[in-house]
Amino acid sequence: MDYSWLSLPATAVDTAARELLGWRMTANGVTVRLTEVEAYSGLGADPASHAHRGRTARNAVMFGPAGRLYVYQIYGMHFCANIVCGEEGRAAAVLLRAGEVVDGLETARGRRPAARKDSDLAAGPAKLMQVLAVNRSANATSVIDGTGPATLAPPSSPRGAISSGPRVGVTSAHDVPWRFWIAGDPTVSTYRRHTPRSRKVSEAAGEPAP
Repeated sequence: MDYSWLSLPATAVDTAARELLGWRMTANGVTVRLTEVEAYSGLGADPASHAHRGRTARNAVMFGPAGRLYVYQIYGMHFCANIVCGEEGRAAAVLLRAGEVVDGLETARGRRPAARKDSDLAAGPAKLMQVLAVNRSANATSVIDGTGPATLAPPSSPRGAISSGPRVGVTSAHDVPWRFWIAGDPTVSTYRRHTPRSRKVSEAAGEPAP
């Protein structure tokens, strides 16, 4: 499989994000087709990125190598996951925002019993991790060499037109149009302009820690 797009320069993380749409991620008995993602760079030009202020113990995985998961917790209870992109040593990652469950549907329903319909099972970054049963234990694991709990495979069908718009869940640079989704797909999350409760809890989708 061709994963070369994951190693595009970190300055092209938005291109990598577009490429990721339609790819399939499998973990713990469930496979989803990724329908919505969000790009974050860490080059000092993206204040919404966890890596904007430099390398820390928390964000070190964002500095490469490409193809690893960066998993973090929000609100003390939910997990979000990014796929690291770019050349090693320069932070960039793509947040996995939503997907369509294409295999393991009954398992996914059991993990998300509150979902009213199947299109809502993974319609949001935390929901997506719930159906895949991915948590912090997957942090820094690879999605391309088979050694981690999650694996990434190319699209099995055309992905359709791609739309873009503002990012979600960040107080800085939220209007940067680096959220990408498959146009018209019912599993894409509902956009709501973010109004953070405080700096301490506004870490969904990449907000830098205080």
